[in-house]
Amino acid sequence: MTGQDPAQDAVVMDTSKPHPARMYDWYLGGKDNYPVDEEMGRQMLALDPRVPVMARVNRAFMHRATRWLAENGVRQFLDIGTGIPTEPNLHQIAQQIAPDARVVYCDNDPIVLAHAAALLRSTPKGMTEYLQADVRDPATIIDGVKRILDLDRPVALSLVALLHFVSDEDGAHELVGRLLSELPSGSYLMMTHATADFTPEESAAATAKLKASGVTLALRSRDEFARFFDGLDLVEPGVEVVDKWHPELGEPVPGQDDGVIPGYGAVGRKP
Repeated sequence: MTGQDPAQDAVVMDTSKPHPARMYDWYLGGKDNYPVDEEMGRQMLALDPRVPVMARVNRAFMHRATRWLAENGVRQFLDIGTGIPTEPNLHQIAQQIAPDARVVYCDNDPIVLAHAAALLRSTPKGMTEYLQADVRDPATIIDGVKRILDLDRPVALSLVALLHFVSDEDGAHELVGRLLSELPSGSYLMMTHATADFTPEESAAATAKLKASGVTLALRSRDEFARFFDGLDLVEPGVEVVDKWHPELGEPVPGQDDGVIPGYGAVGRKP
């Protein structure tokens, strides 16, 4: 299944300004980015040369959290802000543990759509699907998800390294609440988020540079991040620096111990 429809075919690639998914690809050493993404990526590295480590640490959190969720019975996943495929993808982690796991990927960058085939290599017993949509349009996402997942059964909502690109003016907390409201009891939120708590000066400079290029960066404090989990039961150890969340479930990222990682991660269960 491809998940494409005629409306998605009309999406136009905008290479005039950097895009977080393509910058993330550049940080990870990928080839699916443009000069504008590399230029901004290099500016971010000038502020903090550990940005590629942070990208890999977020990816590693996704692997560990997905592994934990699959081991604890979750069989359906909704990954918003998927990014350009980098193996192993979420469905590969989940289906190693549960071959019947069903995964819906969602992103708003057309370059991710162009690589969707790599996200759709499901096990025969499971399923993967791709939706071209923006997290700021939860109604469209839920409408697409209802055609693929069984919303009478728990779903893990993955928002890894995404919501720091959504401002309070765009209603970041409300968007998460809207998505969770459509998911049944026993569902989970797995999430990471960058913060300025540990590097205020560098973070302020990064926010300004990205804003000048048309990219929103809304770095939130620990308390602001924890608000996304209001009403949920946090999985131990609760809100934690990203690389400290269940490190035993994966391999450490080289360089992650060379100073604190400026981001938080957590997993919470909907009662």
